[in-house]
Amino acid sequence: MNKIITRFPPSPTGYLHVGGARTALFNWLYARHTKGRFILRIEDTDVQRSTQASVDAIFEALKWLDIDWDEGPYFQTQRFPIYQEYIQKLLDSGHAYYCSCTPEEVDAMRKKAMETGGKPKYDGTCREKKLSKGENTVVRFKAPLMGTTVLEDVIKGNIVFQNSELDDFVIQRSDGVPTYNFVVVIDDIAMGVNTVIRGDDHVNNTPRQIQLYKALGAQLPVFGHVPMVLGNDRTRLSKRHGATSVTAYRDMGFLPDAFINYLVRLGWSHGDQEFFTREDLIEKFNLENIGRSAGVFDLEKLLALNADHIKAAPPAKIVPHLLPFLKEKGYEAEAGPYLEGVIKTLNARSKTLKEMADGAEFYFQENLIYDENAVKKFLTPAVLEPLSQLIAELEAIETFSEKALEAAFAKVLESAGLKFSKIAQPVRVALTGKTVSPGIFEIIEVLGKEQVLSRLKNALGFING
Repeated sequence: MNKIITRFPPSPTGYLHVGGARTALFNWLYARHTKGRFILRIEDTDVQRSTQASVDAIFEALKWLDIDWDEGPYFQTQRFPIYQEYIQKLLDSGHAYYCSCTPEEVDAMRKKAMETGGKPKYDGTCREKKLSKGENTVVRFKAPLMGTTVLEDVIKGNIVFQNSELDDFVIQRSDGVPTYNFVVVIDDIAMGVNTVIRGDDHVNNTPRQIQLYKALGAQLPVFGHVPMVLGNDRTRLSKRHGATSVTAYRDMGFLPDAFINYLVRLGWSHGDQEFFTREDLIEKFNLENIGRSAGVFDLEKLLALNADHIKAAPPAKIVPHLLPFLKEKGYEAEAGPYLEGVIKTLNARSKTLKEMADGAEFYFQENLIYDENAVKKFLTPAVLEPLSQLIAELEAIETFSEKALEAAFAKVLESAGLKFSKIAQPVRVALTGKTVSPGIFEIIEVLGKEQVLSRLKNALGFING
């Protein structure tokens, strides 16, 4: 079999949204799974709405998702000479013709067809006139009038379209700009794309595209139309359901591997497995297991999956994703063993990187701010003596190992006749400013001897003051 070649062709008229990202992901995964090629193509022929800012936003989102490409990015506005060459081929072969009907005349044709119970379509007025190119002429494709066009879809099965219900659609506007259905086909032919996976909102475009392939004598690609992503009310996902921009989820603190895991599961399955690493997905992804039902986007499920990925990922892998959240808070955190240690204490209790950054604040604060209720309850004169003794015991320890720390605490507890909780909570408040945190020994191990002793002494001073 020929090498699989897939593509992702976003229009730069806004950010990369969830549905578009899933389409990119399905094409990328299939190319990687089959050791094929993945092409990025920017479909910017809608000159009025296309912007460089949108192009940059698409690149930014793909970079965060770590979706790379083997060819491109191609820009359709830079490929007009190629399109013109194919338009001329269709004109020369009799598969296209010039049309001089005005937009108003075409609207009247459509209205008349609807009034008589027909489809609102162009009636072929110029089909046999053999007109030459004029100032206001468009180029129309001469579609077959009889028979059927069959879309053999690997996801939806065969879909049959009656050619009598289709019309001679425009492939080049009067200003010389080619239309979407035309350039998509030409690009896919020219780039050797043989597998097209896209949203099922493109199904109605496909018969026209198939007719173009056949008119040009080109081999049809494998088509697979994926059901839409819906909101929890089972309508098409939109802003009213929450964020639809991919980078918004990055900014909310989701890991890219968790996000792609969730996106893939919105329409593809592998038994009952829910958790997939990127490597798992590349190994197991196929077209056969893409479902026919729409995926329903559920933020709670995404949060749960994100928590699982945070827990499972090596701390070093989380570091580059966490750093921006810490820097946003004003902390000059750096990659290295200290930050990895911080993550290790928080990864089992964080659903998002934003939560993790909130939980990590005390590790980076030079001057702790104690919670008022914690102070009243735990930083009292009654703990002065045991805290002082603990400081003395900790100062005598050369290496802060868990065994040595447990021995130091045990000695203080025995001497003061206290239960562990009676000293642990004051120490927790002294080290973190809060009553809820990771385990005491975990915190001490990360902070290190100098910082721990400094904070305990500050707490003593606070109580005495």
